[in-house]
Amino acid sequence: MSLQKTSCDDRINLVGDDPVARSSNLRDAARVLHAVETGSRGPATPPALRQFGALYGSSAVMCALYEQVDKVAGTDAPVLICGESGTGKELLAQTLHSRSSRKAAPFIPVNCGAVSAQLSESELFGHEKGSFTGAHQRHIGYFERACGGTLFLDEVTEMPPEMQVKLLRVLETGTFYRVGGTEQIKADVRIIAATNRALDSAVQSGDFREDLMYRLAVVPLCMPPLREREEDIVLLAQHFLAQLNTQHGSAKTLSRMALNLLREQPWRGNVRELKNAILRAYILSDQTLTIEPQCRQRTSDPVLTSEGCLQIAVGMPLAEAQRALIVATLEHCEGNKRDAAERLGISLKTLYNRLALYDSQTIPAAA
Repeated sequence: MSLQKTSCDDRINLVGDDPVARSSNLRDAARVLHAVETGSRGPATPPALRQFGALYGSSAVMCALYEQVDKVAGTDAPVLICGESGTGKELLAQTLHSRSSRKAAPFIPVNCGAVSAQLSESELFGHEKGSFTGAHQRHIGYFERACGGTLFLDEVTEMPPEMQVKLLRVLETGTFYRVGGTEQIKADVRIIAATNRALDSAVQSGDFREDLMYRLAVVPLCMPPLREREEDIVLLAQHFLAQLNTQHGSAKTLSRMALNLLREQPWRGNVRELKNAILRAYILSDQTLTIEPQCRQRTSDPVLTSEGCLQIAVGMPLAEAQRALIVATLEHCEGNKRDAAERLGISLKTLYNRLALYDSQTIPAAA
């Protein structure tokens, strides 16, 4: 069969004498003609989950982060990663390491909150035999183990104050001594630190040295919370489910209700909470996964309205704060949706779409 499209009337001519072939050709031609006339190229391809090093995400905030990582990874500048618990700060640190010139050398993670104050110096810098009671042999610390590579200091604000002074000294001189040693050792490592606290608050409270903060935060990076990456939520859930299916040789799927619920939950525990929710649903469900709305069963943060003002507690999830603002504005406009949309700076259609998600809340009738 050959298809010929004329330039005059966009008709498709069929060439072929076999009746059976002609019948088949007619069906094929009809499909082609429909595609030509409508511009259709078949069903839309669903968005794919982008992988970038150890990170996954296709949202705008994640793509912007990937661009920053590409610029920073090739340098030895200290990086400070901020972000809530469960966002994937260590995965970001691993990605920085894997895309750097140090990728063939070790990546050594250290949880600063898990190292005792008494042993922190020995753990970081090592010690010589006999340097203190119980030091029966030489111990190589994290700095030496990470030689040529990357040392990741997780929860760095939990580091004891006396160790902060010693770490600052190493960052300034690029050298250190083992406990009880006299040999000066070069600190050939790239430092990446992370915290889930606001560093300014830690400095103001006296828990963290201001000069060390400036040394570590040469390049600050922020891992966005999951509620700011709404486009990634379903993609990540499907990714985690695919991993479980591959691991266990199953073919479980997510129900439509589960997908809707995944989009609506606040995910205060971020990606870690989402991953655990999928694992829990996988274990408890048969072929189709259902998600329990456990994350929404909590006491809401206080929202106060008074004389046209809205007071929202610091730390309230963004989705809940947005909902409170929309509802309060609508009440202030006495239920006039068009007026409320104008005040909020959104289209009337967007407001209706948002209210459809808030159907469990009492909304004033339209004026």
